[in-house]
Amino acid sequence: MAILKVARMGHPVLRMVAEPVPPELIPTAEFQRFCDDLLDTMHEYDGAGLAAPQVHESIRVCVLELSAERGPEFLINPVITVLGDETRRYYEGCLSVTDLRAAVDRPAHIRLEALGRDGEPKHYELKGFAAIVTQHECDHLDGVLFIDRCDTTTLAFLDEYRRWGPLDELVDGDIEDDDGDEEDAEALGWDELPSEFTEDAELEPTEVMQ
Repeated sequence: MAILKVARMGHPVLRMVAEPVPPELIPTAEFQRFCDDLLDTMHEYDGAGLAAPQVHESIRVCVLELSAERGPEFLINPVITVLGDETRRYYEGCLSVTDLRAAVDRPAHIRLEALGRDGEPKHYELKGFAAIVTQHECDHLDGVLFIDRCDTTTLAFLDEYRRWGPLDELVDGDIEDDDGDEEDAEALGWDELPSEFTEDAELEPTEVMQ
Protein backbone atom coordinates (compact mmCIF):
# COMPACT_ATOMS: atom_id res chain seq x y z
CA MET A 1 0.00 0.00 0.00
CA ALA A 2 1.17 3.52 -0.78
CA ILE A 3 0.19 7.15 -0.45
CA LEU A 4 -0.31 8.47 -4.00
CA LYS A 5 0.48 11.95 -5.29
CA VAL A 6 -2.65 14.10 -5.65
CA ALA A 7 -3.02 15.97 -8.94
CA ARG A 8 -3.70 19.69 -8.56
CA MET A 9 -5.88 21.95 -10.69
CA GLY A 10 -4.04 22.65 -13.92
CA HIS A 11 -2.89 19.06 -14.49
CA PRO A 12 -4.57 17.75 -17.67
CA VAL A 13 -5.61 14.45 -16.06
CA LEU A 14 -8.25 16.37 -14.07
CA ARG A 15 -9.90 17.54 -17.31
CA MET A 16 -10.06 14.18 -19.07
CA VAL A 17 -13.15 11.96 -19.32
CA ALA A 18 -12.01 8.80 -17.54
CA GLU A 19 -12.18 5.38 -19.15
CA PRO A 20 -14.59 2.69 -17.87
CA VAL A 21 -13.05 -0.18 -15.92
CA PRO A 22 -13.44 -3.56 -17.68
CA PRO A 23 -15.22 -5.91 -15.24
CA GLU A 24 -12.56 -8.57 -15.74
CA LEU A 25 -9.93 -6.17 -14.38
CA ILE A 26 -11.67 -5.72 -11.01
CA PRO A 27 -10.54 -8.96 -9.29
CA THR A 28 -6.90 -8.62 -10.38
CA ALA A 29 -4.21 -8.02 -7.79
CA GLU A 30 -3.10 -4.86 -9.58
CA PHE A 31 -6.54 -3.26 -9.46
CA GLN A 32 -7.18 -4.29 -5.86
CA ARG A 33 -3.81 -2.84 -4.85
CA PHE A 34 -4.79 0.43 -6.54
CA CYS A 35 -8.03 0.46 -4.52
CA ASP A 36 -6.02 0.04 -1.31
CA ASP A 37 -3.73 2.91 -2.32
CA LEU A 38 -6.67 5.14 -3.25
CA LEU A 39 -8.28 4.54 0.16
CA ASP A 40 -5.01 5.11 2.04
CA THR A 41 -4.47 8.36 0.16
CA MET A 42 -7.98 9.59 0.98
CA HIS A 43 -7.38 8.88 4.67
CA GLU A 44 -3.91 10.47 4.60
CA TYR A 45 -5.37 13.76 3.37
CA ASP A 46 -8.54 13.61 5.49
CA GLY A 47 -10.75 13.60 2.41
CA ALA A 48 -14.42 12.65 2.33
CA GLY A 49 -13.81 11.05 -1.06
CA LEU A 50 -11.18 10.62 -3.74
CA ALA A 51 -11.44 9.80 -7.45
CA ALA A 52 -8.87 7.96 -9.53
CA PRO A 53 -8.11 10.96 -11.80
CA GLN A 54 -7.05 12.87 -8.68
CA VAL A 55 -4.15 10.42 -8.31
CA HIS A 56 -3.25 10.54 -12.03
CA GLU A 57 -5.25 7.45 -13.10
CA SER A 58 -7.90 8.26 -15.71
CA ILE A 59 -10.28 5.40 -14.90
CA ARG A 60 -13.84 5.50 -13.59
CA VAL A 61 -13.24 4.65 -9.95
CA CYS A 62 -13.75 6.62 -6.75
CA VAL A 63 -13.89 5.91 -3.04
CA LEU A 64 -15.88 7.86 -0.46
CA GLU A 65 -17.39 7.69 2.99
CA LEU A 66 -21.15 7.74 2.46
CA SER A 67 -21.70 7.28 6.18
CA ALA A 68 -19.54 6.63 9.22
CA GLU A 69 -21.46 3.44 9.97
CA ARG A 70 -20.92 1.91 6.52
CA GLY A 71 -17.27 2.88 6.12
CA PRO A 72 -15.59 3.42 2.74
CA GLU A 73 -17.53 2.69 -0.45
CA PHE A 74 -15.82 2.01 -3.78
CA LEU A 75 -17.75 3.06 -6.87
CA ILE A 76 -16.67 1.61 -10.21
CA ASN A 77 -18.25 2.87 -13.44
CA PRO A 78 -20.89 4.84 -11.49
CA VAL A 79 -24.06 6.17 -13.13
CA ILE A 80 -26.12 8.92 -11.45
CA THR A 81 -29.79 9.62 -12.12
CA VAL A 82 -31.30 12.78 -10.67
CA LEU A 83 -34.59 12.24 -8.81
CA GLY A 84 -36.77 15.33 -8.54
CA ASP A 85 -36.12 19.04 -9.03
CA GLU A 86 -34.98 20.00 -5.52
CA THR A 87 -31.45 21.32 -5.13
CA ARG A 88 -29.29 21.92 -2.06
CA ARG A 89 -26.47 24.42 -1.62
CA TYR A 90 -23.33 23.36 0.23
CA TYR A 91 -19.86 24.83 0.49
CA GLU A 92 -17.39 22.48 -1.14
CA GLY A 93 -13.64 22.09 -1.24
CA CYS A 94 -11.35 19.67 -3.04
CA LEU A 95 -7.96 18.07 -2.50
CA SER A 96 -7.09 18.99 -6.09
CA VAL A 97 -8.15 22.63 -5.61
CA THR A 98 -6.37 23.40 -2.38
CA ASP A 99 -7.33 26.25 -0.05
CA LEU A 100 -10.53 27.30 -1.85
CA ARG A 101 -14.18 26.97 -0.82
CA ALA A 102 -17.34 27.93 -2.69
CA ALA A 103 -21.08 27.29 -2.68
CA VAL A 104 -22.36 24.71 -5.16
CA ASP A 105 -26.01 23.95 -5.91
CA ARG A 106 -26.58 20.27 -6.65
CA PRO A 107 -29.58 17.93 -6.95
CA ALA A 108 -30.70 16.92 -3.47
CA HIS A 109 -31.88 13.39 -4.36
CA ILE A 110 -30.14 10.97 -6.69
CA ARG A 111 -30.06 7.32 -7.67
CA LEU A 112 -26.61 5.77 -7.85
CA GLU A 113 -25.77 2.61 -9.76
CA ALA A 114 -22.22 1.26 -9.78
CA LEU A 115 -20.04 -1.78 -9.36
CA GLY A 116 -18.43 -2.36 -6.00
CA ARG A 117 -14.85 -3.35 -5.33
CA ASP A 118 -15.95 -6.98 -5.42
CA GLY A 119 -17.53 -6.48 -8.87
CA GLU A 120 -21.09 -6.78 -7.57
CA PRO A 121 -23.72 -4.18 -8.61
CA LYS A 122 -24.74 -1.49 -6.10
CA HIS A 123 -28.06 0.35 -6.27
CA TYR A 124 -28.63 3.27 -3.90
CA GLU A 125 -30.85 6.29 -3.46
CA LEU A 126 -29.00 9.11 -1.72
CA LYS A 127 -29.90 12.43 -0.09
CA GLY A 128 -27.99 15.07 1.86
CA PHE A 129 -24.24 14.63 2.35
CA ALA A 130 -24.18 11.24 0.63
CA ALA A 131 -25.78 12.68 -2.52
CA ILE A 132 -23.55 15.76 -2.58
CA VAL A 133 -20.20 14.05 -2.05
CA THR A 134 -21.11 11.32 -4.55
CA GLN A 135 -21.84 13.90 -7.23
CA HIS A 136 -18.64 15.78 -6.38
CA GLU A 137 -16.48 12.67 -6.76
CA CYS A 138 -18.26 11.39 -9.87
CA ASP A 139 -17.74 14.81 -11.50
CA HIS A 140 -14.01 14.08 -11.40
CA LEU A 141 -14.61 11.10 -13.69
CA ASP A 142 -15.94 13.50 -16.33
CA GLY A 143 -13.20 16.11 -15.98
CA VAL A 144 -15.37 18.50 -13.94
CA LEU A 145 -14.20 20.38 -10.83
CA PHE A 146 -16.44 21.97 -8.21
CA ILE A 147 -15.29 25.43 -9.28
CA ASP A 148 -16.96 24.76 -12.65
CA ARG A 149 -20.33 24.45 -10.91
CA CYS A 150 -19.94 26.95 -8.08
CA ASP A 151 -21.45 30.37 -7.50
CA THR A 152 -18.26 32.32 -8.22
CA THR A 153 -19.36 35.21 -5.98
CA THR A 154 -18.92 32.85 -2.99
CA LEU A 155 -15.35 31.75 -3.77
CA ALA A 156 -13.11 32.23 -0.75
CA PHE A 157 -9.67 31.20 0.40
CA LEU A 158 -9.90 28.64 3.19
CA ASP A 159 -8.42 30.85 5.90
CA GLU A 160 -10.84 33.67 5.06
CA TYR A 161 -13.74 31.21 4.92
CA ARG A 162 -12.86 29.99 8.39
CA ARG A 163 -12.63 33.57 9.62
CA TRP A 164 -15.82 35.03 8.12
CA GLY A 165 -17.97 32.03 7.18
CA PRO A 166 -20.05 31.59 4.02
CA LEU A 167 -20.09 34.80 1.97
CA ASP A 168 -23.68 34.36 0.81
CA GLU A 169 -24.88 34.36 4.44
CA LEU A 170 -23.26 37.67 5.37
CA VAL A 171 -25.36 40.83 5.59
CA ASP A 172 -24.03 44.27 4.60
CA GLY A 173 -22.68 46.03 7.67
CA ASP A 174 -22.13 42.85 9.69
CA ILE A 175 -18.44 42.56 8.84
CA GLU A 176 -16.02 44.28 11.21
CA ASP A 177 -12.30 43.63 11.12
CA ASP A 178 -10.85 44.56 14.49
CA ASP A 179 -7.53 42.77 14.18
CA GLY A 180 -8.85 39.40 15.19
CA ASP A 181 -10.82 40.32 18.30
CA GLU A 182 -14.04 39.08 16.69
CA GLU A 183 -14.68 35.39 17.09
CA ASP A 184 -14.05 33.51 13.85
CA ALA A 185 -17.15 32.26 12.02
CA GLU A 186 -17.72 28.52 12.19
CA ALA A 187 -16.86 26.84 8.88
CA LEU A 188 -19.14 24.14 7.56
CA GLY A 189 -17.48 20.72 7.31
CA TRP A 190 -18.48 17.77 5.16
CA ASP A 191 -19.04 15.69 8.27
CA GLU A 192 -21.64 18.16 9.58
CA LEU A 193 -24.05 17.62 6.70
CA PRO A 194 -27.09 15.37 7.16
CA SER A 195 -27.41 12.22 5.06
CA GLU A 196 -30.01 9.76 3.93
CA PHE A 197 -28.88 6.45 2.53
CA THR A 198 -31.31 3.94 1.06
CA GLU A 199 -30.26 0.65 -0.49
CA ASP A 200 -32.63 -0.53 -3.19
CA ALA A 201 -31.84 -4.04 -4.32
CA GLU A 202 -34.70 -4.06 -6.82
CA LEU A 203 -33.24 -1.42 -9.13
CA GLU A 204 -32.13 -2.77 -12.49
CA PRO A 205 -28.42 -2.59 -13.34
CA THR A 206 -27.50 -0.06 -16.00
CA GLU A 207 -25.84 -0.85 -19.30
CA VAL A 208 -22.45 0.13 -17.90
CA MET A 209 -22.67 -2.66 -15.34
CA GLN A 210 -23.73 -5.41 -17.71
